[in-house]
Amino acid sequence: MSDYDRSSEAERLLTADDVAARWQVPRAHVYRLAREDRLPTVRLGRYMRWRPEAIDAFEREGGAAANG
Repeated sequence: MSDYDRSSEAERLLTADDVAARWQVPRAHVYRLAREDRLPTVRLGRYMRWRPEAIDAFEREGGAAANG
């Protein structure tokens, strides 16, 4: 069994579709927040993903989180 198979759901990176569905907003809004460095992003080459704990923190801070 690979490490990926053993990983918990909490360790799974979220896609823009996942975040957009959670917030009930268009996917483009998620990408815009990432481009503006307002939403902490994990870059995998040309792909963007989000850590669930970063999304939780962003929500707790009222959408005011920033990278850095």
